Amino acid sequence: MNGQDTQKQITEEQLRNFKHDVKNQLSNINLALEQLRYEIEQPSDDALFYMDTITMSCAKINSLVQGI
Repeated sequence: MNGQDTQKQITEEQLRNFKHDVKNQLSNINLALEQLRYEIEQPSDDALFYMDTITMSCAKINSLVQGI
């Protein structure tokens, strides 16, 4: 294995780790949002907007990470 192959392997491993870590954090955010939605009995329109925006942003980030 030459130096270029070793660098490519390290880069692929780093990318896998990055994707895994990002997905774990997105999962935590989504779980927290679901709990928040459950705990707030009558959320205001603003609160719903913010929670929906966070949910959509998480989905977009997840989609971007999957595309890498």
